[in-house]
Amino acid sequence: MTSLISSERIRIIEARRWVIKVGSALLTNDGRGLDFTAVKVLAEEIVALRLKGREVVLVSSGSIAAGLVRLNLLERPHEVHLLQAAAAVGQSALVQAYEEILAPHDVMTAQILLSHADVLALDRYLNARSTLSTLLDMQILPIVNENDTVVTDEIRLGDNDTLAALVANLVDADVLLILTDQDGFMDRDPRTESNAALIHSAEVHDPRLDDLAGPGGALGRGGMATKLSAARLAARSGTATTIANGRLRNVVTSIAAGDSLGTFLHTERRPQSARKQWLAS
Repeated sequence: MTSLISSERIRIIEARRWVIKVGSALLTNDGRGLDFTAVKVLAEEIVALRLKGREVVLVSSGSIAAGLVRLNLLERPHEVHLLQAAAAVGQSALVQAYEEILAPHDVMTAQILLSHADVLALDRYLNARSTLSTLLDMQILPIVNENDTVVTDEIRLGDNDTLAALVANLVDADVLLILTDQDGFMDRDPRTESNAALIHSAEVHDPRLDDLAGPGGALGRGGMATKLSAARLAARSGTATTIANGRLRNVVTSIAAGDSLGTFLHTERRPQSARKQWLAS
């Protein structure tokens, strides 16, 4: 592990194709549905990134949270059929929010809902890859989510960190940016160590990261283990991952400019072919 080395951040500055993942915690208003201000801030940062010549795929959570409010459900239900109904209702609200905010900027969006079957079968995997690449070539912003209206726990891709990594593989992204409510990887448990410091940069396969991300580790409670797993999955296509605090002002544009925000997880391994990525997935 190292502190920030400016030459490593050059890779982000020069990156052309981005996958940005944002979780429900950043887009919802304490269980009261979508936070349109947060959605607007994120959407306008994506616009700024695109104006600089970057291609962007957005992996956005928030559909179930939005649907619960529209269905007047005060608590998140445990029944699968109610969760799926909330996802179905909320997904349209989520995409509509992005549409309304992005339309004045002449940004067209496309909704992409993926399921386990789209990854399991090679022909569907390659078709999803082709569709996403075509949309990017047409300068359309794909908004990706798991198809929560039909999946169950037994056939779920997992979490949207994993989904974002798979999308990074599909489009051969240069950078995967995972926006969370934490600053990134810390070098020790900040709950017990007052001098815990942010790890600015690390090789994604460094085994010491597992100790920090695993159960009882510095950030295991916040889901950092899934983000590390996603970063390693994304690395199969040569994608570098940055994990950063999505609540910071101008976080996307600042990272794109090479600012030392979040944890940059790089890889020196050569990208695998699309078929090998599918087999590994």
